[in-house]
Amino acid sequence: MLEEWQTSWKNGDTGRKIYNIMPSVSLRPANWIREDVIFFSQHGPFPAYLKRYLSDCDYCSCGGIGTALHYATECIYTVSWHMRKPMSNFEQEWLKRVSNNLVSRIRRIVKFISENRYLFRPP
Repeated sequence: MLEEWQTSWKNGDTGRKIYNIMPSVSLRPANWIREDVIFFSQHGPFPAYLKRYLSDCDYCSCGGIGTALHYATECIYTVSWHMRKPMSNFEQEWLKRVSNNLVSRIRRIVKFISENRYLFRPP
């Protein structure tokens, strides 16, 4: 059953952002909370995601493209929780490392964005 699940996960079309962080299935829980899932799946209050369904614009009100990585590394509204931005060729490794950090700033960033969505709407 695990082999079947792994094959399905490996060859699937959905969940590729999570697959890049967790390529192996497991019966052990990942210890992720809601904010972790929102950040790593990038399905949440991010303009770059919401543009797919609800908006015409993928910009943050600070002028940058409103992705999860933008808020974690460069948005002026989340500067208190910034992490060092990875070089593009190391982004997946950076995401894996951050996902294993249970006291990550990611949770605080996502909670702040969720509670203050009006700040992040484009001008």
